Amino acid sequence: MEIGISTFVETTPDVESGKIISHARRIQEVVEEIILADQVGLDVFGVGEHHREDFAASSPAMILAAAASQTKKIRLTSAVTVLSSADPVRVFQDFSTLDAISNGRAEIMAGRGSFIESFPLFGYDLSDYEELFEEKLELLLKIRESEKVTWNGKHRPAIQNRGIYPRPIQSPLPVWIGSGGNSESVVRAGLLGLPLVLAIIGGSPVQFAPLVKLYQEAATHAGHDHSKLTVASHSHGFIAEDTELAADKFFPSTQQVMNKLGRERGWGPYTRASYDAARSLHGALYVGDPETVAQKIIFLRKNVGVTRFMLHVPVGTMPDHKDVLNAIELLGTEVAPLVKDEIARWEKEQGIK
Repeated sequence: MEIGISTFVETTPDVESGKIISHARRIQEVVEEIILADQVGLDVFGVGEHHREDFAASSPAMILAAAASQTKKIRLTSAVTVLSSADPVRVFQDFSTLDAISNGRAEIMAGRGSFIESFPLFGYDLSDYEELFEEKLELLLKIRESEKVTWNGKHRPAIQNRGIYPRPIQSPLPVWIGSGGNSESVVRAGLLGLPLVLAIIGGSPVQFAPLVKLYQEAATHAGHDHSKLTVASHSHGFIAEDTELAADKFFPSTQQVMNKLGRERGWGPYTRASYDAARSLHGALYVGDPETVAQKIIFLRKNVGVTRFMLHVPVGTMPDHKDVLNAIELLGTEVAPLVKDEIARWEKEQGIK
């Protein structure tokens, strides 16, 4: 069971002062977070790509590279790379370079993008949303398989026996498929034999269990050993020494962000009642003291089949960045050991290798 952090590098207004942190300072904070996550023994840190004012990470590979030479063991991944509006050649080159700087710790999480700002920015038509991802994923996988590439598609100029450099330390460079719960993307990942990451940010995580089963069935159908494939989840959360303290500190910035997105997407208001309901064992918020959060992750592993858990923290701008750093430290020093010990015991009882 792997435990880690994900972030979108938010730069929303401070809920107390109304001030907006600069993009530069927030990026610097995230580098601090990655270094701390490595120091406390977390397994992975993910940075998500966005192209809008309230998110500072338009280039996850650059941010991860800034931390790569200052860390030793933690895996460094996008969460996600919006592959549909990117050039797969450049994506591979960027993450292959990150792989060299980190001495073989880079990963790519490829997604279609739930935010659409990058499509008009880079000149893509949203009507090609599905086709773009399929074609560019095909090219990305072809590049990682072979140094010299010949390829022809609809949305990018053809490549005729060209070398793609640098080559990564890892062979193959890990490529994940990110999904918000779409069955087609889950099946695609399974058929390709690629690891899957699910964004579980609402409802009950147990509802994702059938998708994990569908993924495994697709992998088996395509001749892959699904027991060797990793399923990850990305969920909002926050940890403090006391559960109610954690809940009170995390709610204001979370509400602010969720209500802003709600106005853009037609969701209803995000209330304290809905927030507290999501903190229950069956909810999608991982907020509380270390024991509470650990038990929820253990429940997720046993009932959904997730083998990597990524806590998305913060959601929005929290007034004191020290609280975010404290949450990362608690995840690494207290939550992760509880989870890994219990899961190791449970897997031994279940005969899971």
